[in-house]
Amino acid sequence: MNSHSKVASHYDAGQQSFTTEQNFTTADILWAVGIWSVILTLSPVIVFYMLMVA
Repeated sequence: MNSHSKVASHYDAGQQSFTTEQNFTTADILWAVGIWSVILTLSPVIVFYMLMVA
């Protein structure tokens, strides 16, 4: 009986952390925009390199 309440408390704590940490901060959005800008900027360079090498 005691072990069941421990498992339930851990499960409730996990569910609470999932529901409370869904918000995106400004830093998260800027990081994602920065990563995508690097990917989109370098993708033509990578494609050109692959075409020249292959």
